[in-house]
Amino acid sequence: MSADTQTLDEAAVCRYLNEHLPGFEGPIEVRKFQTGQSNPTFLLKTPGHAYVLRRKPPGVLLKSAHAVDREFRVQQALQNTDVPVARVHLLCEDEEIIGSMFYIMDHVPGRNFYEPSMPGLGPSERVGIIDEMGRVLAALHEVDIDEVGLADYGPTGNYFERQIGRWSKQYRASETQDIPAMNTLMERLVTERPADDGQRTLVHGDYRLDNLIFDAETTDCRAVLDWELSTIGHPFADLAAVIMQWQLPAGTEGRGMGGLDRKALGLPSDEEFIAKYCERRGLDGIDNFGFYLSFCFFRMAGIIQGVLKRGLDGNASNPERARELGTFVPVFAQHGLDALNRG
Repeated sequence: MSADTQTLDEAAVCRYLNEHLPGFEGPIEVRKFQTGQSNPTFLLKTPGHAYVLRRKPPGVLLKSAHAVDREFRVQQALQNTDVPVARVHLLCEDEEIIGSMFYIMDHVPGRNFYEPSMPGLGPSERVGIIDEMGRVLAALHEVDIDEVGLADYGPTGNYFERQIGRWSKQYRASETQDIPAMNTLMERLVTERPADDGQRTLVHGDYRLDNLIFDAETTDCRAVLDWELSTIGHPFADLAAVIMQWQLPAGTEGRGMGGLDRKALGLPSDEEFIAKYCERRGLDGIDNFGFYLSFCFFRMAGIIQGVLKRGLDGNASNPERARELGTFVPVFAQHGLDALNRG
């Protein structure tokens, strides 16, 4: 039974898949994906097929974190919708097999862009990729949650009230130092939260370009990945998360569009992307977008604080990277305050 996040008990996995996955034929060749900090993810190659195994990390975890069972459920529900997802095969809830819960899905080949500036592509291809990203996001928020069986996938009530409370608690549970900007941000998000407008849709929770797989030859999206934070909530949280990342510095560290000549590169302005999203969903516009943007900076600060804590505790998927990311918690907190101040 594997006791860390870097290795996998290949023999145990093979035995389990031989018994439970129709059509599975080993042997398997295993490679760990090094991107991502939450749920350790492995490529399983057999002579005739390629699968992906995604597992909870072992060790003591925050309540409700690393919910691979929820990831499995939502992708299964979206199989026949306009939201492209990998085909999922099975969920193993028996933690005795490899040391934690895991699920198996198909490996989706294609292109993945780590930076939204997409170095190496021409302007016309960038236009197509970002437009497809916006199309899939709008399609996600138009999914009929009753029809696909996800009406109970998240609580009812004000999504932002719920999320601010949840991430504030999780931040406090993983806090490693006092950050005044984060303290102020959490207080202001509570007092400046807009009234609930009644929108209740499926939300991804971490929607960004590097969580999408695109066709190797075209700009079609083949799969949306990493559904760990998905729930039923408010769609503007996903939209603002896209804009949040774009406001960060360009390059491999910030992975944003800060400082770029977007027009020359074929990249939309924030306002253009938001307007196209609203057009696709039949919305007149979005009031007080600064709050939604601030919320996303706050949530990301909470997420990377959790990554830092797991790194310090020895439970992170990539401990060294976890410590590096932890230095950005106060930066994201300040960005959140700046977004609130801009309105």
